[in-house]
Amino acid sequence: MKLHQLALGTRFEYEGRIFVKTGPITASAEQGGTQMIPRHATLKPLDLPPPNITPGLAVRKLDPQRVRKAFDVFYETAEALVDRASIEQLQIARTQFLASLK
Repeated sequence: MKLHQLALGTRFEYEGRIFVKTGPITASAEQGGTQMIPRHATLKPLDLPPPNITPGLAVRKLDPQRVRKAFDVFYETAEALVDRASIEQLQIARTQFLASLK
């Protein structure tokens, strides 16, 4: 695991020492002192939270048609509430949202 994948405050092992992530590229050693951790460094996380997966629980998938219908209803409401000066920005945002679904 790389440092950018860890949340601030996460403990990890690097080069046989225990650290706590304190910034985007820094960590504090348990023995004291701050150290820069190279981007290429492979780290061993020590306190990853347990996954929120219940064995046997089915994963619910979204129906694209239902998402599109719900968004269209939302968009109609938003369009009625937005002033004329902002309608173009709303239309651009709609186009970008719909493109992201493809």
